[in-house]
Amino acid sequence: MGIEVCVKAASGAPDVLGDCPFGQRILLTLEEKKLPYKTHLIDVSLKPDWFLAISPKGKLPLVKFDEDENWVADSDLIVGIIEEKYPEPSLVTFPTEFASVGSKIIGAFVMFLTSKDHANDGSDMALLDELEALDHHLKTHVGPFVAGDKVTVVDLSLASKLYHLETTLGHFKDWCVPESLTNVRDYMKVLFSLESFEKTKAAKEYLIASWAPKLDV
Repeated sequence: MGIEVCVKAASGAPDVLGDCPFGQRILLTLEEKKLPYKTHLIDVSLKPDWFLAISPKGKLPLVKFDEDENWVADSDLIVGIIEEKYPEPSLVTFPTEFASVGSKIIGAFVMFLTSKDHANDGSDMALLDELEALDHHLKTHVGPFVAGDKVTVVDLSLASKLYHLETTLGHFKDWCVPESLTNVRDYMKVLFSLESFEKTKAAKEYLIASWAPKLDV
């Protein structure tokens, strides 16, 4: 049957792709490598028995590369296996130190999004610091991507996270990436215009609906 992928379905819409950034990262990787795959959308509020049989703890995303192989969890591990099994086109980030660019943005974003008092806890400034660091990298290195003119795994990881950031902070905090961070804003436009991203992104309304319960709104 080839590659099979279990990813989260949208909240309240079990037949629509959900908002999980780690699941999108896997789909982006497969799309960029032009690999055929079958998608299983998992309703996390009503997990099917066959899914719980292969993932008793309900972990997502899951990938199986061949009918005779086991299902694999953890997006980092999955991306590594995809690169090893299907090395062309390469999505390896080089120089290797660029692989950590923007890695702290997701944590800072979640802290700010869930903060009840960002004016005093500094969570907004912590996120701004991380975005400024990304902006500096993009400004001082040839782009448009983190490691040059070709998209790599670090870009695919950041794409979905920046999409969550833009969508949820705009909706819940009335906040957006400052206009002064022109390199980050341009980078986001490039990422969001990728054919692979358009094909694998969650609709904004489902993304917002998924975050709302976590924010008590």
